[in-house]
Amino acid sequence: MSVSDYEPVIGLEVHCELSTNSKMFCSCPAHFGAEPNTNVCPVCLGEPGSLPVVNERAVEDAIKIGLALNCSVAPRTIFHRKNYFYPDMPKNYQISQYDNPICTGGYLDVDGGRVGITRVHMEEDTGKSLHVGSSGRISEATHSLVDYNRAGVPLMEIVSEPDVRSAEQAMTYLTELRSILATLGVSDVRMEEGSLRCDANISIHKPGTPWGTRVEVKNLNSIRSLGRAVAFEIERQAKLLDAGEPIVQETRHFDESTGVTKTLRSKEEAFDYRYFPEPDLVPIEPDEAWVAGLRAALPELPAARRVRLETEHGLATEHAAFVGASPASMSYFEAVIAGGTPARDAAVWMAGELARWLGDRGADIADSPVSPKALAGLIKLVGEGAINLNTGKRVLQLSFESGKDPATIVAEQGLEQVSDTGAIDAIIAEVLTANAAEVERFRGGEEKVFGFLVGQSMKALKGQGNPKLVNERLRAALEG
Repeated sequence: MSVSDYEPVIGLEVHCELSTNSKMFCSCPAHFGAEPNTNVCPVCLGEPGSLPVVNERAVEDAIKIGLALNCSVAPRTIFHRKNYFYPDMPKNYQISQYDNPICTGGYLDVDGGRVGITRVHMEEDTGKSLHVGSSGRISEATHSLVDYNRAGVPLMEIVSEPDVRSAEQAMTYLTELRSILATLGVSDVRMEEGSLRCDANISIHKPGTPWGTRVEVKNLNSIRSLGRAVAFEIERQAKLLDAGEPIVQETRHFDESTGVTKTLRSKEEAFDYRYFPEPDLVPIEPDEAWVAGLRAALPELPAARRVRLETEHGLATEHAAFVGASPASMSYFEAVIAGGTPARDAAVWMAGELARWLGDRGADIADSPVSPKALAGLIKLVGEGAINLNTGKRVLQLSFESGKDPATIVAEQGLEQVSDTGAIDAIIAEVLTANAAEVERFRGGEEKVFGFLVGQSMKALKGQGNPKLVNERLRAALEG
């Protein structure tokens, strides 16, 4: 039996750190990258007698997220203590929300399907354990250190319904959610820094039969890792069922280096966190006028932005998806076309060559060494015929690596396109003389040889020949 005989059932839990200036329940800075254990105080370290105070901005951001995900905002919500012991939680409990979250019952449309949003709730992040050893895994560590800077940072947990049915749809869902969060400006959504993390709950079953046993894969730190982990887990579970073996309910870890999931801990029954209402925090009752104001002030969300890019600028769907993915990419696009660059050309270069170089270096478009003005200048050079397309791609690479303006690179390296018919004819004559056998094959009816001769001519012109002219002059020489 193959994997395709089973239907996956996937639910995602996404944890999003908010980009507030201070932590969830104290005034400590919530910024990433500070020296270990410097952004701490008695409140986030859980010292006796310290009292938490709710960060209003964090509540506002939570409501924005809920509204953007079509959720209902609770008229009254409270915090709970989630009790457990772990070294990175200094209080031995986490302030979170339990049965009365701030937002519930929403949805997100992806890939033509609708994924329900069970809840959006507020909590505080934990500290970070650093396992010192060759692999960074606790099982191979010689000792562990704890950095409490992250303890108390505002954290939103966004829980989906088990409506996702494939690894590809899981990746699309997380991509869209990440884009929404970036658009709202509530988080920097940098998965590599841990400000956006994802857990996947995965089971499989044969259509028409009850759902299978659920396995949770924890702390997936990239969209690609989510796709790989889900795909592997679906195949692993299918092989077990085909062999007549049971699926064990457990929590698993995804190994980036091998692409497989491994047992982290068994989960035979739900852990009792002994939730009870947080006695040091009063209930939150969002004013209806406040919620209405936040709803009215929501920015244009990614789905609407993509539609506008397609209708107003005539962009292809895949190009609109890249351009409209974030406020940063949208701002970059608008800056490129501000001087008259055709919108389609800007989108093609952004979603193609620029995206490739950014991806290779793990860089965000906001940090691109090629500025919008530089890209606009490069597109103009290609459009006016000063350089050809292939040279343009090469110039973009050089600009990306050096930070130099494309026009400067073209001038310094003499990369201007050769459009002089005399120079082109001279090169073509040399190519035809050197490839007499291929010329005879072409004249004998082998049209495919023409492409080879074009390639030889462009090579002789160091890739700088005007492609249209080279094709025209070569064919005239062969047929003359």
